[in-house]
Amino acid sequence: MDLCAAAELIRPTMQLNSATRAALTCGALFLSGATASAQEFPPERIRAGAAIFSRNCSPCHGSRMQNPESAFDLRKFPPEQHERFVNSVTHGKNQMPPWGDLLNAEEVESLWAYVMAGEPR
Repeated sequence: MDLCAAAELIRPTMQLNSATRAALTCGALFLSGATASAQEFPPERIRAGAAIFSRNCSPCHGSRMQNPESAFDLRKFPPEQHERFVNSVTHGKNQMPPWGDLLNAEEVESLWAYVMAGEPR
């Protein structure tokens, strides 16, 4: 049971003050995994991801994630699907080769940071 459901059970029996409601809301966001767009990535991690992307991913996903030929448009990758991203990069998917033997976990996380942060406009 998530915290929102728990709050609904508690509410009829007890009046929730604003501090309790705020705590339950924050807890629910934490447990559900706040979206990556709300995360702040260190600039050095984003730069590292951009370099990895340029070297390994841009031939299919487009330079700076622009105009992917036949690959998924990573600018539209759902931020709440971090695990899917890691799995796809590590094990490959459809036409995409697996990168798990070439990239370590830290490099994959740098790619994630770059994809989620996007390119500066």
